[in-house]
Amino acid sequence: MSSKQISVCLFCGSRPGDNPAFLREAKNFGTGLATRGHRLVYGAGDRGLMGAAAQACQDARGAVTGVIPQHLVDAEIGKEDLDEYVVVGTMHERKMLMFERSDAIVALPGGPGTLDELMEVLTWRQLGLHKRPVMLINVDGYWDPLLGLIDHIIGHGFADQGFRDLMMPVPTAEDAIITIEAAVS
Repeated sequence: MSSKQISVCLFCGSRPGDNPAFLREAKNFGTGLATRGHRLVYGAGDRGLMGAAAQACQDARGAVTGVIPQHLVDAEIGKEDLDEYVVVGTMHERKMLMFERSDAIVALPGGPGTLDELMEVLTWRQLGLHKRPVMLINVDGYWDPLLGLIDHIIGHGFADQGFRDLMMPVPTAEDAIITIEAAVS
């Protein structure tokens, strides 16, 4: 267990997906952060993998910060019973505040929003705007097609091999937490 509280930004689906392992790892991630004394920073959703990770963290008495844009609050999608519930104006503000309040970034399976968030923080890292670790919890190979696309982009000369090295794929939530603790400590 790390002696320092680490704040970890989680990007993941607002849906549960089609594989029960996705939900299991989301819960494992939330519980694992809490039991090791770390904070979850996420998009304040109450559904899908997002809601499962947050609820598991809360159930294990962990600290949770949620950041949500007003239009999602209006759609009654937010999980308000968090330690910190921050309402912002836009999706971009949400992403930026989640990033600013974190020491590391993790992506569980997700859809277009998760890809958008992940690619932006990877691009910022490539440009030298931060040095936070970026982890992919590659549940049952979910991220393999993305990793293949990154290799394809590199192979065609649109990025250097170093871009691939900016993201660390791991198979489980526990592996992600252990790797983050080693990288951030």
